[in-house]
Amino acid sequence: MTSGKSDSAFRTISEVAEALDVKPHVLRFWESKFDEIQPVKRAAGRRYYRPEDVELIAGIKFLLHAQGMTIKGAKKHLKEAGVAEVRRLAKGEKPTSQASLNEVGIDRRSKLEAARQNLKLARILLVGEDN
Repeated sequence: MTSGKSDSAFRTISEVAEALDVKPHVLRFWESKFDEIQPVKRAAGRRYYRPEDVELIAGIKFLLHAQGMTIKGAKKHLKEAGVAEVRRLAKGEKPTSQASLNEVGIDRRSKLEAARQNLKLARILLVGEDN
């Protein structure tokens, strides 16, 4: 992060949102869904994120956006692989539990293929031709 702060400095929600290119309300939503995200809260509920919090959030973003996982799938992966593993994803490191990520991708592809087949069948039924 290039905010002029030390790498070990705490970050506000707006700084984290800007650094990770997500909206602050998305960070608050993810906090409500992932118990592992626990920023320090000061007076008036102001959040301060430690560097390890930011790495975890970046890893969660990777699972949700790059891997296409659902919240439920990302929570499951986080539980099975652990916080350290998800933090590694944020750094661009190869996951040690690649099988879990691949299974999600395969499951997603098979669901998409099934949906595609259903749409083809619906078109045939509606239009009456097989194009």
